[in-house]
Amino acid sequence: VHRCILAEASPFFKQMFSLPQGDLGECGGEDINIPVIEVSESAEVVDKLLRLVYPREDPPIDSLDELSALLAAAMKYEMQRATETLRRLLVQPRFAAADPTRVYAIACRHDLEPEARAASAYTLRVNILDCPLSEDLKHITAWSYHRLLDLHRRRATAALAALDEAVSPPGEGESEVKCAQCTASHYGSLCPPRWWLEFARRAREELRVRPTSEVVFSMRFLAESSHTGCQRCPGSILESHAFLERLKDRIDALPSTI
Repeated sequence: VHRCILAEASPFFKQMFSLPQGDLGECGGEDINIPVIEVSESAEVVDKLLRLVYPREDPPIDSLDELSALLAAAMKYEMQRATETLRRLLVQPRFAAADPTRVYAIACRHDLEPEARAASAYTLRVNILDCPLSEDLKHITAWSYHRLLDLHRRRATAALAALDEAVSPPGEGESEVKCAQCTASHYGSLCPPRWWLEFARRAREELRVRPTSEVVFSMRFLAESSHTGCQRCPGSILESHAFLERLKDRIDALPSTI
């Protein structure tokens, strides 16, 4: 690579080039007329790092292992353009949605607060206590991990409160959640329909570990909540779509990042 491009891309190398050079190197058993400096990164990491700063197409980065190593090297050598490119890649859905806890750990390890916040929102979709351990978690502080746990706890508490407040208790007005059969007068019109009781029970279990609306308002989850023995409950769920959409919007509006 050209020294001028490397110096422009990295203040680290720019300063190094201004210092007295070391001994001449050896390549393939023959002396070469340029100094050689050992680096700790692998050849693969150095190759892709240089491609990121050179005026050419960026190299493909297919795994978090690769991205994490490249990001560490880019920050070590103060390569701003490469670092910015890698930071954008880190929070792309193909990485952040696939392994959000690990992406969060990588961001925290390098003090990348915007990326940590973005990754924390993706972690709401998973049970973070069941996520596989990764080497990246070894490099973050207890404070960083506690922030993530606290986000899940606070959002789960708020989501459960929204669920509990969604249906008017008996004696506090007529509820819009009804069923033509199981809330008819001869069944007790002040009681919520069976589908709602089943939905709320299952939703509480889900929201405690994954405090996001993605699962509990999915068609599959709603369909399974209609298996109550009441023939009219499935139709009642469809008729309650406006109510369910408002409840979903309320949960979606809760704070979703650290």
